[in-house]
Amino acid sequence: MKRRLVSMCLAAMLVGGLSLMTMQEVRAADNKVIDGSELTHDEESISYDTKITRGLDLMTGYSKCTKLGEGKIYVGGTTIARHEVDSIQIVVIVERAKEEDTEWSYYDDWRKENLNMNRVTSNRTLYVEGDYYYRVRCIHVANSDMSSSFTDGIYIE
Repeated sequence: MKRRLVSMCLAAMLVGGLSLMTMQEVRAADNKVIDGSELTHDEESISYDTKITRGLDLMTGYSKCTKLGEGKIYVGGTTIARHEVDSIQIVVIVERAKEEDTEWSYYDDWRKENLNMNRVTSNRTLYVEGDYYYRVRCIHVANSDMSSSFTDGIYIE
């Protein structure tokens, strides 16, 4: 009897958890997506890399976009190698779009390279025009290994 009660409770928890996950997916589907980035009103978006080449040097990389206030964002990213490499690089690209747009437009970019290290980080605070969604795309390179990452779009008033 006790075993049956525990099984029923676990089954109810499983069904409840699946229902919540389904509701979240439906809510996410309501938001517009441009080139893989969801347009959000979140305070921050962080995204980890998707491997383009499989090598021995690159471990991971990420992009970050944070709303700091009206017309102000913090953007950047990090590239991490599995070990010390001859060259480790990051290219940070900031893009923006209006809700009615079908693609992102260029806003700003820069790159940074470190030699004989295992990581590189680059970030900036930007003063931007409001009424746009902003996202960050990064290209991560460790020697000849490469990947990229991009955040969701964050609305700036």
